[in-house]
Amino acid sequence: MSIILDQEELPEAAASCKRDLEFPDSVCLSCKSNQSKEIFTVFKREPLSLCSTDDSAPQQSRDSPEPPCLSVGSHQSKDLIVNLENDRPSAEQRVDPKDSTVSIIPCFQQRQTDLDSLFKLLEDSLVSIVKNELKWVQKVLSTECFLRPWIEVEDGVQMGSCRKMIQEVILQVLMTNKDLAGCGKSKVLGAVCQNNLKFRLKGKFRWVSEGLTKAGSPTLLNQIYTELLITEGGSGGVNNEHEVRYIEQAARKAKTQEITVGREDIFKPLPGRDKSIRTVMTTGVAGIGKTVLTQKFTLDWAENKTNQETQFIFPFTFRELNYLKGKTYSLVGLVHDFFPETKQAGLCRFDHFRVVFIFDGLDECRLPLDFRSNKTVTDPTESASVDVLLTNLIKGTLLPSARLWITTRPAAAALVPADCIDRATEVRGFTDLQKEEYFRKRLGDRQHASTIISHVKMSRSLHIMCHIPVFCWITATVLEDVLNSAEGAELPKTLTEIYIHFLVIQLKLKNVKYDGKGETDSHWCPQSRDLVECLGKLAFEQLQKGNVIFYESDLTECGIDVTAATVYSGMFTQIFKEEKSLYQTKVFCFIHLSVQEFLAALYVHLRFVEHNVNLLSKQKIKFKWPKQDLNSLHRSAVDEALQSPNGHLDLFLRFLLGLSLQANQTLLRGLLTKTEGASRAILKTRTYLKKKIDPNLSPERNINLLHCLNELKDSSLLEEIQQYLRAGSPDTDDLSPAQWSALVFILLSSEEDLDTFDLKKYSDSEEGVTMLLPVLKASRKALLTARNLSMGNCKLLGSVLSSESSALRELDLSDNNLEQPKMELLAAGLESPCCNLQSLRLSSCVITEDSCACLALALQTNPSHLKELDLSYNPLGDGGVMVLSAALKDPHCMLHKLRLSGCNLSEGSCRDLALVLSTETSSIKDLDLSDNNIQDSGLMLLSDGLNSPHCQVEVVRLSGCDLSPKSCEVLASALNFRALSLRELELNNNNLGDSGVELLSAALKAPQCSLQTLRLSGCLVTDVGCASLASALNGSCLRELDLSYNHPGGATWNQLFPFLAQDDLRLEPGGARYLRAGLTKYACELVLDTNTINRKLKLSDHNRKVTFVAEGQPYIEHPDRFDNWSQLMCKNGLTGRCYWEVDWRGDVDISVSYRGICRKGNNADCVFGVNSCSWSLFCSEIKGFSVCHKRNRTLIPHSSPASNRVAVYLDFAAGSLSFYTVASGTMNHLHTFNTTFTEALFPGFGLWSDKSGSTVSLCSLKKAELGGSSDAQR
Repeated sequence: MSIILDQEELPEAAASCKRDLEFPDSVCLSCKSNQSKEIFTVFKREPLSLCSTDDSAPQQSRDSPEPPCLSVGSHQSKDLIVNLENDRPSAEQRVDPKDSTVSIIPCFQQRQTDLDSLFKLLEDSLVSIVKNELKWVQKVLSTECFLRPWIEVEDGVQMGSCRKMIQEVILQVLMTNKDLAGCGKSKVLGAVCQNNLKFRLKGKFRWVSEGLTKAGSPTLLNQIYTELLITEGGSGGVNNEHEVRYIEQAARKAKTQEITVGREDIFKPLPGRDKSIRTVMTTGVAGIGKTVLTQKFTLDWAENKTNQETQFIFPFTFRELNYLKGKTYSLVGLVHDFFPETKQAGLCRFDHFRVVFIFDGLDECRLPLDFRSNKTVTDPTESASVDVLLTNLIKGTLLPSARLWITTRPAAAALVPADCIDRATEVRGFTDLQKEEYFRKRLGDRQHASTIISHVKMSRSLHIMCHIPVFCWITATVLEDVLNSAEGAELPKTLTEIYIHFLVIQLKLKNVKYDGKGETDSHWCPQSRDLVECLGKLAFEQLQKGNVIFYESDLTECGIDVTAATVYSGMFTQIFKEEKSLYQTKVFCFIHLSVQEFLAALYVHLRFVEHNVNLLSKQKIKFKWPKQDLNSLHRSAVDEALQSPNGHLDLFLRFLLGLSLQANQTLLRGLLTKTEGASRAILKTRTYLKKKIDPNLSPERNINLLHCLNELKDSSLLEEIQQYLRAGSPDTDDLSPAQWSALVFILLSSEEDLDTFDLKKYSDSEEGVTMLLPVLKASRKALLTARNLSMGNCKLLGSVLSSESSALRELDLSDNNLEQPKMELLAAGLESPCCNLQSLRLSSCVITEDSCACLALALQTNPSHLKELDLSYNPLGDGGVMVLSAALKDPHCMLHKLRLSGCNLSEGSCRDLALVLSTETSSIKDLDLSDNNIQDSGLMLLSDGLNSPHCQVEVVRLSGCDLSPKSCEVLASALNFRALSLRELELNNNNLGDSGVELLSAALKAPQCSLQTLRLSGCLVTDVGCASLASALNGSCLRELDLSYNHPGGATWNQLFPFLAQDDLRLEPGGARYLRAGLTKYACELVLDTNTINRKLKLSDHNRKVTFVAEGQPYIEHPDRFDNWSQLMCKNGLTGRCYWEVDWRGDVDISVSYRGICRKGNNADCVFGVNSCSWSLFCSEIKGFSVCHKRNRTLIPHSSPASNRVAVYLDFAAGSLSFYTVASGTMNHLHTFNTTFTEALFPGFGLWSDKSGSTVSLCSLKKAELGGSSDAQR
């Protein structure tokens, strides 16, 4: 039965349904749900008749809450189908087209003949939709920011016109409420827009193709995505190095401890940093995964997994934006054009939404990003060129509330000013474990996977390149093919071999899949040769221009037909890709820069061998006779590569040289018709490469020449250095430049972790610092102590610190003479925005106030990188601390640990440091002021900072500061006030006495005290003070207590042991002898060893005085005697805290040494201070004082001897050796060595002139001052 209704007879609701039927694009289609399957509506231009269909179909539930939406991918809506075909209706359905009526044909699961039932169903459906939409709108309006839609939208669903109409009605009603009129519509439309945007972005980024574009089968991104290593730090300056160097550096950095950033946390500040992050720049070499990273970030948001506080993410690519060059847009118009959902929703403002803009591929940008000259735009609706919009958006003048994520290859990072970037990150690619994981997943055969993993590890070149996911794929493709093709076949070992195999594999696939040839047919058919030559020409000419993205005009300039290029990209896409932008404009690229470089090298080699044309010569002419030697091509390539300022031809050179090997030419037989032997040319090239290795070249360039030798299968240099290393520490003084480069290559290629680089293992010369610079850059920690660094060395170190690619995080330059000119060179590196150094040790570097000013200025320029600064035992004085404090007050300063022990500080420094600790942004947690004469008055001033609510200090070291019991009142107050901060307090060698300890004990009893470590060694404490400590330990937080070198009494152990573990309680050595103020409590009686004395030295005064004489003395032969150098040693082997004094005249050395110092012959290693087993103070009435260790002599400034008495204090456990002058009972610090002593030390003396009357006398301290030879020598 047909029912024909005229339009005027339809109720309003039915009329709206008719309007829905007339606009099929608005019908909501679900690809997964099953909820709209029960209505089959046939839409045509002719009037429709209502007819019955299938009596057996079940009737749709009238209570269904869902809108009439169609699902294509699931079963929940399969009965509501919109048929948009133009099939003619059946005879039963056909009506007179002149009739103005409309036919509605609902096909229910049971035949419906009652019109009332139809309208009842329509009423229920509409009521259900309206209710659900009202609930959703209410949720949106009741929150601060809009929520995602109340119903999860299935794949394939778009907002149907029915729901849109209902929402519009709701909004119209809300507009009558003044309170809701302003925000209600924007919130609801924003939520609708977000929902639609997420749907489209899911469709865009859910599927990816690995390796292929057109020909490949798409794969779910979530299934193949492997987490990439993203680290804090990266671009900040201009860096044009070849990306293969980045790969090599990243391969080494992967082993070091870096600050990692999660993909979903890219805009979240690190713990302890409160500054919000607006703009992030992520760098990474080509093929490392930057684009996929941003796609995964966007997909996770679109799938409601992460970053749901963000309302909109707008992903752009510079590749698409390039097509808008010269056009004008407003920011709103640009977003509307790329993301039409925003235009459909009528969104014209984004400042009240949380928006993220992603700009991928800054290195591909062809827009003139002029941050200085571009006009300022602040209105999102104001029109300007696209480059002007971008510069204003990045600077924050346009839409400052938005967040930006920019990705780029390293060379283009400097296009954006560093001050516009809040966070710099770097994508490192695969770690070693991820490489193995990839191969095991990629290869189904476990045996093949294990074989390939072992083979890659054996070849350093392959192992480095496999850091890039794309190269892992290339390597797996090649090695798997070789293993499958012939059992026992030799696997390719060099990059050139890998890429030749890869090219051959792709040609075979093309011939079989697209040309219909058999697998055994020759892959070098004429079409394949033409294809490779065309691609090679494009690769070479664009490589010379520095281009990696090619447009149709670029191809045309190279004589390549654009239509043919499209064919290439379709059938040969694993080599050459074609992509389309938003405006369907074609762009072309190779899948990776290395593929372009290989094809360019192949083209140059092909033109030379086949046509006798050297494309690298200045005059590119064809030589007819005689045929050129292949070595001439190689020499041209080497020279041109070395002239490149950024090394952009380094990898090209490796490929070109590798192609000349006979084995590789055999693989190319068919492409190369002339493959005569080139063995003589290769020998010439090897020799030429070795000659070109030059210390005047950058170390990186020399290393690349070694890579070139590796491509030519020449490992002779490496084998020579391996022999040096196997024999022990190499004698690097005799190494040639080529051997130096080989040593660097081996160290960088070693599987051993380069976490710590100690220069003394390899070189003692200034040249060693220069030649081993790449190793220094690749290490996380570098030890260059006592190296006698030159101005040239300091300039090189400054360049390392300012290098973006440097892995250096900790640098120890202690015991070097770093006067102001050298410090200025180092400061130039420290102030660079690329500097990421975290720890700098400059102990005993003769840094004065002027040098400290250079350092302070660098820290003010770049205040956020340094976490630890050690300036101990430098003559800074209060003036040095004053200039340093200005840098420490910077709100961006992140310094946590500051060591200023032995810096000649007094009250003034304490006042300045108190101001630093009181600043609201103070970050210092560990402060060391030991061995400074600050006294009680200085500590009182410092307490103003310690008691500040902003102070963050957790560790305070005040050993040897001449503190009295009065200072303990100040410290006790700090312990009580700083309840949850101070954890460690060191007060060794202060005259605190029992009264001071009692004050500290009272503070320990306070419930708010959180002190865990207390060191009171040598503080004149008796059993009375120990008892007060014992009474305070019950219930306190104290876990470690040092009472050594005091007189605690016999019962102290039993009092303290119940509260502390045995290893955390130190009471020995102890005794009444230590109850004396000052260092003289550690005095020991030295005894000269007459078996060591040289014959030019004469003993007197009961063997306590030594004099240099011209006549030899009749000492008997002894194996311990110094037979050439006028020196002697003492019998005492010292391993504890020891103190002694010496009177001297003339020119003498006052030293300590290990017993095993050389004593025979004229070798300089026998001289105190010239070797690694002795430390010496040189004293001269004319030349003043200087110190020496490992040949590194440092003059002590302003040290004219006012007294001829020198005191020596050794703290063996602490690794410190200090020298003082003593005059009228006052000690003036000269120098302190800080090291780790590995065996007992023996005092020694050297006397150097009879003309100056050189003498040394051991001072006899009073018996009451002596600590006794046994206890004092522990």
